[in-house]
Amino acid sequence: MAANSSSPSAGGDAPAPALPPVRLAAGQAATIQPSSPRYFFSSLAGKDASSHRRIAIAVDLSDESAFAVRWAVQNYLRPGDAVVLLHVRPTSVLYGADWGSIPVSVSDDDADDAAVAVAAEGSDPAASAEELQKKREEDFDAFTSTKSQDLAQPLVAAQIPFKIHVVKDHDMKERLCLEAERLGLSAMIMGSRGFGASRKGGKGRLGSVSDYCVHHCVCPVVVVRYPDDAAGIPGEAAAATDELHTVPEDEPVYHDAPDAHKEN
Repeated sequence: MAANSSSPSAGGDAPAPALPPVRLAAGQAATIQPSSPRYFFSSLAGKDASSHRRIAIAVDLSDESAFAVRWAVQNYLRPGDAVVLLHVRPTSVLYGADWGSIPVSVSDDDADDAAVAVAAEGSDPAASAEELQKKREEDFDAFTSTKSQDLAQPLVAAQIPFKIHVVKDHDMKERLCLEAERLGLSAMIMGSRGFGASRKGGKGRLGSVSDYCVHHCVCPVVVVRYPDDAAGIPGEAAAATDELHTVPEDEPVYHDAPDAHKEN
């Protein structure tokens, strides 16, 4: 007797449909966009990834943040570090309680001009208000970009590779901790007084944002204290106040061990 064949006959049932291809996502590296700081970190790591540090300097566009950047360049950063200037922009430009001395304000004249334009043209007030808010957002984005470039000048002068990373969130302190975990930072550097500390009678006290980051960030947080005598000192004069000076040490003196110890 002939053995039964397992393959379908020509006139039998239709062949079974082919199975869809299996995607092995576990063995594939996640795609990182070139604009992401993680792409920036991985591109600089190279073969010697063990000595590669990912350092973020949290900036809020204030003088205290500029001082923290200068301090990091002079006293903390070392060759091989990849630096990100991390700025959390509030979701509305009207939020500015913890943002230091930002020379940008929402004027009542803008609202008056918008109201006059609406009355003259007979347009929808809601649409005009939305356009005005959009213009404010664009102006603030342009100001943020320009100010961030100014803060990065010490890094440019020291030829330290860096990337400016701006994100938007309504809660700055939580977003800083989230970015520290997402980017896999080795450390985060930030100023103290520019991040919510009281400017009257608050000497030596951490601000609300820096204090939160110290207790909740997954990486070490270095809080740079803004010197009281540096307030109002512009540019290079202020930079000279935060340099570390080498203190000469005496020649080492060696003493012989007691005879009792020599016998042992």
